Amino acid sequence: MDSAIIMLDENTDQATRQMLQKVIEKKRKYERLKNKHIFSIWTSMIMAVLLFGYVYYYIVVPYSSSFFTMFSMFVDRFSHFVFLSASIGMYGYMLMIKKKMDKAEKEYHGLRCEIIDKSKDLWKKEQEWKNRHKVFEMMKSNYDINLYHESK
Repeated sequence: MDSAIIMLDENTDQATRQMLQKVIEKKRKYERLKNKHIFSIWTSMIMAVLLFGYVYYYIVVPYSSSFFTMFSMFVDRFSHFVFLSASIGMYGYMLMIKKKMDKAEKEYHGLRCEIIDKSKDLWKKEQEWKNRHKVFEMMKSNYDINLYHESK
């Protein structure tokens, strides 16, 4: 459990602390997948540009007289196939990471909204209810998790 969660006062019970810890973990997972997705986008774009640039300058320009000759020159070398496969594979990896990222985002926002909806149950007593803003501010400042509103 994170130190900021452990240091919460007695107005926050153990179950609420566990929920807060889970939403932090979901946010971290989402952020990690988001960074991976951005990296995979850039990598696949760079690979595609390099592939098209190479094909254009070393196959299309010198052998533009015949499509068959261009095709023959492309499939003649195994390294062309490897680079093409790597580019397609990187695109597929990007799509796979995007699906995982969307799922992680949905889980994170679902849990965050659940905490917002159940806040009356989590801080039942009058004193707890008046001090819940301290927990919300700590979550916003330390982890950039907004528990005040359900909208993103």
